[in-house]
Amino acid sequence: MANKIVVALGGNALGKTPQEQIALVKNTAKPIVDLIAHGNQVILAHGNGPQVGMINLAMDTASRTEAKTPEMPFAECGAMSQGYIGYHLQNAIREELLERGLDKPVATVITQVVVDSEDEAFARPSKPIGAFYSKEEAEGMVRDKGFTMIEDAGRGYRRVVPSPLPVDVAEKETVKTLVDNGHVVITVGGGGIPVVRKGHGLQGVAAVIDKDFASEKIAEILDADYLIILTAVEKVAVNFGKENEKWLDRLSLEEAEAYIEEGHFAPGSMLPKVRAAMMFAASKKGRRALITSLEKAEMGIEGKTGTIIESL
Repeated sequence: MANKIVVALGGNALGKTPQEQIALVKNTAKPIVDLIAHGNQVILAHGNGPQVGMINLAMDTASRTEAKTPEMPFAECGAMSQGYIGYHLQNAIREELLERGLDKPVATVITQVVVDSEDEAFARPSKPIGAFYSKEEAEGMVRDKGFTMIEDAGRGYRRVVPSPLPVDVAEKETVKTLVDNGHVVITVGGGGIPVVRKGHGLQGVAAVIDKDFASEKIAEILDADYLIILTAVEKVAVNFGKENEKWLDRLSLEEAEAYIEEGHFAPGSMLPKVRAAMMFAASKKGRRALITSLEKAEMGIEGKTGTIIESL
């Protein structure tokens, strides 16, 4: 049975350089096209952590040279990462489709994701971005630019920005139209460009939206059947790495919440994936979220592997 599926691909799976990314997306495209070849509608989202960091670092470094390249706001760096990751992904997916005799259009939508300007995250920036600086340089940035800087694990000082929850997707009607007309769409890249509403306009803000939550939001908007959140492991585990490690096939919302309260999922790793999966499963009866590895995605939909989170 064909399903409408939003697939959330991690930014770390895309490599740290453009050359590495071009090679990696050729492999990424194969299991994505497997899903399409079986009649599923696939919408692809992706992270951008290494990529936006690279762009931000390059622009920051260039702004401090004699050339005095203009500083690039962080929202614009996010837009750049969406464009170049999408460019590589759409070409790899299109090539894989055509090699299998499937003629389907593939498009990247540069996507703005609306956040609430009153989100509590703005009061407690927590997401490290960009380069490492000395204490003196960091103090200067706090004084001159109003940045929030923290000491990062003995490696120096880094800027931190808020990580608010997504409220809406500005280009949702465009994405819907493309999906409804059979296009493979790449959207909410890197969690989307974070924007707040200003009258009739949208204004970019220095923030990072978690790509798993942005993927959940677009999956709800598109009335998807499945949200597949890809990770490095085949299933979710409790007591991960310990002698009593246990791999989970299925989780109810109640079970997932209990495991969260017991502290089984790391905040910067599995926790946002489980939280996003729970949000999607709870949003409408019949919706399912699957957490698994890229290579096992199709088997996961068939119920053969992965961790399914659903509302019973």
